[in-house]
Amino acid sequence: MADAAEPLRVLHVSQPNGGGVAVYVGQAVTDQRRRGWDVAVACPPGGDLPARCAAAGVPWFNWDAGRAPGPRTPLEALRLRRLIKGFRPDAVHLHSSKAGLAGRLLRLPAGVPVIFQPHGWSWLAATGRQDAVSRRWERFAARRADALVCVGEGELRAGMRAGVRGPFRLVRNGVDRRRFGPADASARLAARTRLGLPAAAPLAVCVGRVTRQKAQDVLVAAWPAVAARCPSALLAIVGDGEDLDALRRRPAPGVRFVAAVRDPRDWLAAANVVVLPSRWEGLPLTALEALATGRSLVGTDIPGIAEVVRPGLGALVPADDPGALAEAMAARLLFPGVAEREGRAAAEAAAAYDIDETVARLAAVTLEVAGRGGTVPDGVARELAEAEDLGVDVLAGAEVLAMSGAGRAGGGFPGGGFAGGPGGPGGVLAGAGAGAGAPDAGAGPGPAGGTASEAPGGIEGAVPEGVVPEGAVPEGVVPEGGADCGANAGGAAGPGGGAEGGGAMGGVATLPDSAGGGAVTPPNSSR
Repeated sequence: MADAAEPLRVLHVSQPNGGGVAVYVGQAVTDQRRRGWDVAVACPPGGDLPARCAAAGVPWFNWDAGRAPGPRTPLEALRLRRLIKGFRPDAVHLHSSKAGLAGRLLRLPAGVPVIFQPHGWSWLAATGRQDAVSRRWERFAARRADALVCVGEGELRAGMRAGVRGPFRLVRNGVDRRRFGPADASARLAARTRLGLPAAAPLAVCVGRVTRQKAQDVLVAAWPAVAARCPSALLAIVGDGEDLDALRRRPAPGVRFVAAVRDPRDWLAAANVVVLPSRWEGLPLTALEALATGRSLVGTDIPGIAEVVRPGLGALVPADDPGALAEAMAARLLFPGVAEREGRAAAEAAAAYDIDETVARLAAVTLEVAGRGGTVPDGVARELAEAEDLGVDVLAGAEVLAMSGAGRAGGGFPGGGFAGGPGGPGGVLAGAGAGAGAPDAGAGPGPAGGTASEAPGGIEGAVPEGVVPEGAVPEGVVPEGGADCGANAGGAAGPGGGAEGGGAMGGVATLPDSAGGGAVTPPNSSR
């Protein structure tokens, strides 16, 4: 732990490196650097997060990790642990499920506290057996986080309902209302002129990655019903993603596909209505940006969107329901006065989601976790409607929600633990549920065909299937020497001591190699 007089040293780790998560991380590190903290970001190359770091004067390390878990995940975890050892942060902030997996798979260097922020829980993207594996992993890995930061009430409730037990902190997403302000009729016309759009055509806009999560496939399926009622209407789908090519092969009248933009303000200003047909969300920044722009919102009735689209601001429809989505869009494109009234109310509602409050509360959580005495600002606590049913303690005077007792270190897990008893489904977790408060926990088959760890608490040796336990190193990976061998393996052999063996990380910032012990001074560092 650094002396309290020294600048706080924080490493943010993110995969993905684009989209709303990149915007969020960019906002957080910009604020923290202004506070005089020594901040850096580890993320894969590409995307727009490295550029956001450069604009804020924040160094970034090339942590070349894939978006989905896979055979290379253990190696990615080892590389990340080595990077953390070199940077020597006072706190590590893991953003999204992949960074949360890699950053909590192996124990980090002693004394480094961890913040995990899911930005949408991992199981939401999973189906079948993977859904169960993801839930069990998150329950287990919660023990390796000093704070679980949720971006909205819906995300927090979803975690608790799934049995995740840990030190929850509610820090709602926010929008920069200095950049995103109400766009009146003249601003709409100016934006349409810049974008080459007809001045008077009814326009629906969807901004976001073109993926299964964002459900633009449902939007395209809904659009012919809108076009049949409002032939002059246009739909702009703004974004790139793995589903884009498939959607382009499904022609629909009035649909335009637009490449992803870093700044969506013109598209939001040009719209009559903004559409969010997502299947799951944390708390989408696009929704907040649309509010601040003064635009009516049509979204799915899911946690995250329902939290934003309150009565009078737009409409909520069931997920995966093209008919209901078409009806809600057509009602606002055919009768623009409805959308205008909702847009004016939306601009007023945006005041509740100011980015300044978001980053202040995030900084307070970071200070708290790092032992610097931070507290979430008073006067913002609000009891969750279902808090009592979920067994959560809402601390008065601060929006800090901490799960009581069960599931923390030595606390055990009710209901038979992760695997539902000895040798749970497929042996997904070995020794699941074993803790000081779970005397009946069994020793199910481990992921490599062995048995569960007999270490005190049992669960410390349990990891999801396909994940390398502590002390085990993937084939071809050479642990660091000395005290770091074995359970704390933190490095990998690589040609010339490169990215896998220490030394230069992607040519961006230099870390000490396995033999060195020098301090890290990344480029653009505030030190």
